[in-house]
Amino acid sequence: MSDAVPVVDFDTTPEHYRHWTLAAEGDVATLTLAVDEDGGLVPGYELKANSYDLGVDIELYDAIQRVRFEHPEVKTVVLTGGLEKMFCAGANIRMLAQSSHAWKVNFCKFTNETRNGLEDASENSGIRSVAAVNGTAAGGGYEIALACDEIVLIDDGSSTVSLPEVPLLGVLPGTGGLTRVVDKRHVRKDRADLFATKAEGFRGQTAVDWGLVDSTVPRNRFAEHVAGRARVLAEGSSRPGGPGVALTPLVRSEADDAISYSHVTATIDRAARRVDIEVRGPESDPPADADGVRALGVDWWPMTVTRELDDLVLRLRTNETGIGTWVIRTSGDTDRVLAHDAQLADLDDWYVAEVRHYWKRTLKRLDVTSRSLIAVIEPGSCFAGMLAELALACDRQYMLDGVYEDVDPDAEPATIVLTAANDGAFPMGNGLSRLESRFWGRDDELAAVRKAVGDRLDARRADELGLVTWALDDLDLGDELRIALEERASLSPDALTGMEANHRFVGPETVESKIFGRLTAWQNWIFYRPNASGPDGALRRYGSGQRGSYDYQRV
Repeated sequence: MSDAVPVVDFDTTPEHYRHWTLAAEGDVATLTLAVDEDGGLVPGYELKANSYDLGVDIELYDAIQRVRFEHPEVKTVVLTGGLEKMFCAGANIRMLAQSSHAWKVNFCKFTNETRNGLEDASENSGIRSVAAVNGTAAGGGYEIALACDEIVLIDDGSSTVSLPEVPLLGVLPGTGGLTRVVDKRHVRKDRADLFATKAEGFRGQTAVDWGLVDSTVPRNRFAEHVAGRARVLAEGSSRPGGPGVALTPLVRSEADDAISYSHVTATIDRAARRVDIEVRGPESDPPADADGVRALGVDWWPMTVTRELDDLVLRLRTNETGIGTWVIRTSGDTDRVLAHDAQLADLDDWYVAEVRHYWKRTLKRLDVTSRSLIAVIEPGSCFAGMLAELALACDRQYMLDGVYEDVDPDAEPATIVLTAANDGAFPMGNGLSRLESRFWGRDDELAAVRKAVGDRLDARRADELGLVTWALDDLDLGDELRIALEERASLSPDALTGMEANHRFVGPETVESKIFGRLTAWQNWIFYRPNASGPDGALRRYGSGQRGSYDYQRV
C-alpha cells in the first residue's frame, strides 16, 4: 500500500461478507465478527485475532445500512465476536505499518464515520445497540463497543477492554476512543489517562466502576444477560416493523476519467488535479404519498441521488487522492427538486425519515472530506432545498449573474431556493445547520436569510444575502473561476486541508466534531512523526520484540 494503492470498491452484500455475519430474528439482529485471516483487502498481512482493515469495515458499514433500510422490524443490534475469548483486537497493526500516510488517514476517517453511523441509528432511528464483549476488546475493538449504547463484558478472569495504542504503538486510538471515554461514558480524566497508558487494560468490576463498560457477567450467564438487555432496549424503540426496502446494487459505469450514475456524474481532469461533479435533479414528480415512495424503494429520487453521491465521495476520497479540488454543479428542474424536498421533510414515514438521515450523513461525509469544494451556480442549476446544501457545504460559491450570452441568451438566469430543510434538517457534525455555520456570530444576516426562505434568489439577491462568494457576469465568471481553480491547485494540499477544516466547523464542539476536528488532526500529525511511523518507530517495530526508538523532545 505504500507504493501501489489498490482501487477500493465499496459494494458488498451480506452473502458476500467474509468477516461479518448478519442475522435478524424478530426485533433483534446480531452482527458477529469472525474475521477471515486471509481476507485482507490487499496482500502483506494476516487479519489475526479478529483484527480489521478497511475491507472489514466496509462490510460493517453495509450491514448497518441494511438494518436501517431492509429491516425496519429490528429494534436492537447485538455486536459480538465469533472467536473464542476474542471480541476484536482492533485495527490490524501490520496493515497500518505498511500503509501510506494517506491510506492510514482515510482508513481512520471511514471507520469513524461508520461508528458515528451506528450512534446516529440509535439517536434518530431507534436502533439501539449492545456490544456483547465475549473476550478481549483492544484498541479499535473497544472503540466498536464504545459506539454502542451498552457494553456487556464477559467475566472470565482474563477478558479486558483496553486502548493500548499510546504505550504500544506511539499513536492514538484512531476511531474516537479517547473522546468517547470521557465525553460519552464520562470516565474521570485521571482514570482515562491511566486507562489509555495501561496496555493491558482493565476487566471485571473495575471496568464497571470506572464506567468503561456497563456490566460484567460470568460466562454461564453471559448470553442470557445480553439477550435480556437487547429485549429491554427494544421495548423502548419506536421502530415500526413491516416490510423493508431492499438495497439493490448501484448501477455505475466507470472509465479512466469518469464515474457515472443515473443522477451523478464525475469527470476527472488529472492534469488540473480537479474533478467536475454534476448532480442532476429528478426527472419526474414525486409519488403522491408514502406508499408510493416505499413502492419506488431505492428508485425514489432522494434515495437514488444520496446513494450515488455517497458512493462517489467514498471512491474519489479513497482512490483519487491526487484530485484536490471538487467542482460541484447541479442541473434539472427546480420545481421538481422542491417537490421532493417537501416530501422528504413532511412525510411521516419511517423510510422517508431514514432517507433524510442518510442524506444528512452523506453531507457530513462531504464536510470532512479533505478536498477543496467549489460550487458553480449557473443557468440550468437546481440548487434548491436539499440540493442547496451542496452549495452551502462548499468552501466557495461562484454564481453567474445573468446568462451566457454567447451560448444561450434566452436561458433563465440561475436562482437559489432555500427551504425550511436548510435551517436544521441536515445538521453538520458541530450540531449547527450549514446556514448557522455560514453566518456564525452574524445574527442579523442569518435572520435576513431566514426571511428569504422560499424565495427564488437571483445572483444579485443571493450576493446581497451573503449566500455566494462571487456573483459575476458571463464576461468575468469564466476567468475568475479559472484563476481560482489554478490557484487552488498550486497551493499546499496539507495547508489547505487544515485551513478548510478550521473554516468549516465553527461554533460549539460536539463529540463528533472533536473526533474529526481534534482527535484525527492530532492523529494525522502523529502518523507522520518518526516516533510512530519512522523506520525505528513503534508502529513499525511492533511485534519485533524491540520497543520504538523515540525522540524525547516535546514538540
